Amino acid sequence: MLDTFLEVYKSLMRNKMRSLATGFAVSSGLFLVIVLQGASNGLIHSFEYNLGNLPYDAVNIYGGQTTIPFEGIKDGRYIRLDERDVNMTRRNFSHIINDVLPVVRRDGAKVSFRGKYCDSSIKGVYPQYSKAQAVRMIKGRFINNVDVSQSRKVVVIDEKTVETLFGKSIMPVGQVINAGGFSYRVIGVYKADSRYRDSEMYAPYSTVSTIYDKGKFVDQITMRLRDMKSEEEMDSFIVDYVRASSKIHSFSPDDVNALWIWNQAQDNMKMKKVTGILNTSFWILGLLTMISGVLGVSNIMLISVKERTREFGIRRAIGARPWSIIRMVMLESVVVTAFFGYLGMFFGIVFCEWMDVVYGNRTMDMGFASTKYFVNPTVDLSTCVTATVIIIIAGALAGFFPARKSVGIKPVDALRA
Repeated sequence: MLDTFLEVYKSLMRNKMRSLATGFAVSSGLFLVIVLQGASNGLIHSFEYNLGNLPYDAVNIYGGQTTIPFEGIKDGRYIRLDERDVNMTRRNFSHIINDVLPVVRRDGAKVSFRGKYCDSSIKGVYPQYSKAQAVRMIKGRFINNVDVSQSRKVVVIDEKTVETLFGKSIMPVGQVINAGGFSYRVIGVYKADSRYRDSEMYAPYSTVSTIYDKGKFVDQITMRLRDMKSEEEMDSFIVDYVRASSKIHSFSPDDVNALWIWNQAQDNMKMKKVTGILNTSFWILGLLTMISGVLGVSNIMLISVKERTREFGIRRAIGARPWSIIRMVMLESVVVTAFFGYLGMFFGIVFCEWMDVVYGNRTMDMGFASTKYFVNPTVDLSTCVTATVIIIIAGALAGFFPARKSVGIKPVDALRA
């Protein structure tokens, strides 16, 4: 085996420039595969980051403003959701909805603790809200059914509020804070979304509704959908929901602005579709580039084999088997493609790490929130393994076909070459 590798080495060294040129084509192809995949992952990760920790099956309904006159009622009327919307949602859409959760809120609440102040909003929620909106608890607990049934004045706050009011020396859970003119006991701390500047606190639904005299009105309806297969099915659900709500509040069923709908489930569908297209497109571009390099290897091997036709004829004449010649040529091709392919992969990974350092942590300030447009543009191990397997198989094929053609020539004819 060692003799075979030495022979391959000597063969490659006889044509150094040709070997380098061939290797450069392979190396640049694999380099582009890695870089394009890294760029694709950077965009995909930015989509995921900007969606935050939001669940992929939630839809939030808010009251909007009418833009179409209806049955003698002028446009410009504000729609305010109430308990009828909650009951309608549970009654009409129970076959596609898991949870229907009304939410009430008080915005701009002044929060204080021992002379320290901050602004926040207080949301009155049910216990299931933590799953519907993927609230990640760090300390303590979330709202439970007993809190709601007894209208307890308890609250769950975020990390930002803890840092402002308590610092690092005071344990927040168990402390009593003043929020919006009322005292609440802190029962838990949840992980804040670093993208948003505003903070939110969660209290029992019954408590907030009673304290701020919400009555039958609700500020938001959060629902969790069952598995929907397509965007068309999702669009049909939204149309049906707006039509059902229009009968309650007497607005045109075609007035899409009467309700403001934040459809996180549909956003997730679109994100998966876009990321799938991006991933496929970059893979195709990278593979086409890599194939062009492999075709270059095949052409070079064809020239090399043609130049060595007499040599192969002599080998055949003294008893060498055809497979031994084919194996040697294939080995030369695999050595070139694998060695230079790994070089291309190495420099591609280095380039992706450079992109991550330079562009991966840049944020865009949108006022109320910040967003990233390029996050972690790196490739995973599976991509490198896949590219390696492809390049080795392609290299073997690039050497196999020219070698098979050469051993098909009769030894007598090869000696005349």
